[in-house]
Amino acid sequence: MFPIIIGLNHVTAPVEIREKVSFHPSSISNALKELSEITAIQGAVLLSTCNRLEIYASTREYEGGIAAIKSLLARHSELPEQEINKYLYVHTLYDAVRHLYRVVSGLDSMVLGETEILGQVADAYEKATQSKTTNKVLNVIFQNALAVGKRVRTETLIDQHPTSVSYTAVELAKQTFKDITGKSILILGAGEMSASTARHLVANGASAVMVSNRSYDRAQALACEFGGKAIPYSKLESGLMEGDIVIAATAATHFVLKPNRMKRVMEARSYRPLLLIDIAVPRDIHPDVGEIEGVKLFDIDDLQGVVDAHKKARTLAAVQGEEILQEEMERFMKWHNSLYAVPTIIALKQKGEKIRDEMLQNALRKLGPLGPKEEKVIRTMANSIISNFLHSPIANLKEVANTNQGHLYTEILQKLFDLDVPEDSLNTGFHNSTKNEPSQKLSDNHHSHEKRAVGQIQGYGGKNGNNTYWNS
Repeated sequence: MFPIIIGLNHVTAPVEIREKVSFHPSSISNALKELSEITAIQGAVLLSTCNRLEIYASTREYEGGIAAIKSLLARHSELPEQEINKYLYVHTLYDAVRHLYRVVSGLDSMVLGETEILGQVADAYEKATQSKTTNKVLNVIFQNALAVGKRVRTETLIDQHPTSVSYTAVELAKQTFKDITGKSILILGAGEMSASTARHLVANGASAVMVSNRSYDRAQALACEFGGKAIPYSKLESGLMEGDIVIAATAATHFVLKPNRMKRVMEARSYRPLLLIDIAVPRDIHPDVGEIEGVKLFDIDDLQGVVDAHKKARTLAAVQGEEILQEEMERFMKWHNSLYAVPTIIALKQKGEKIRDEMLQNALRKLGPLGPKEEKVIRTMANSIISNFLHSPIANLKEVANTNQGHLYTEILQKLFDLDVPEDSLNTGFHNSTKNEPSQKLSDNHHSHEKRAVGQIQGYGGKNGNNTYWNS
């Protein structure tokens, strides 16, 4: 059974495409159900963030699985399959594992080392688990990936250099206004991204925080946290006229702020400068709003160009992180290939011995009484035939066992010789390098669900000790 990843991100696709392919949180359960009904797919996890959409799956027919997932994404985005294929990447086998390691460690993010992605991956895995669309393959990969992400952050201190999308949005506001002290901030949306942005704004001296959200209770709760005020969604324009900076991060599937509305707002403001930062995918603010006098509009792709004072430190930390990932990949490959290599060799020898014994007994019965010398010659010849025949496949399997093709050779050998390798013979005693290390306090800008997720990781088996393995 093979792991595969099909997806797109900020590197391969512009925001116009990402917003079409993204899944609203309320639709993810249905998407997982649809994935689980695909014959070629035995397990699936769906990760949808502002900068990436990825489907992680396990399949015995990876070509069929890849084709089915691409077809699903084309239907969901309402884009022709030929068009969406321009933006998609596909990773299989160990490349898929390495990619997930890089994602969860923040090394594949638009903002290097971002803090949110660890919690987002944990949430995606948890949702798939609740939807019962994971399996042994995905469990082992995701449980270990979360542990690897924690190790990278702990050992490289990459989290000590704030690099989240929300932090970068605040840096952009500071570059625009030089100093945001005394500025009024309007937050559209009351989710994790909005809350994270508000924390950074207050820490940098914002004097007033307003929150507007379709759920007024949630807006009140977030505003109360920062001593701000909630604005009913029906009175959003009053907040737009009062604020200096608007951070838009709602879960809406359509534009919240359109040109006609913003023209009225800017007239009422006498065209006093207004900075709009849209970090939502799909976008909250129509791009034409940026053409209105007095408005400065940035969307999430614009954040790529923000000058980051911590870039050098993060880059150095990322180099160390890549070294940790390489070490973890080598450990994983060695562990994974050992799961079936040794038991497969044993099963192959046992099958050879069984065939030898059956053929030998049949031959001796047909030959009738033989002297000890003659019988010894026949038995020695039977042993030599089996030993010589099995020598090459066994030697070759040992040679490739710890390469990235080891598991493939093992499965081919099992298939060709019709071998039965019982699960209780597998070497599943892998322990992740972070398992016995003392827990280290995560930085305050980590979300609570990140802390909960990484705190539960116990090696490749998870918190319940449910050791799992790949080729089941």
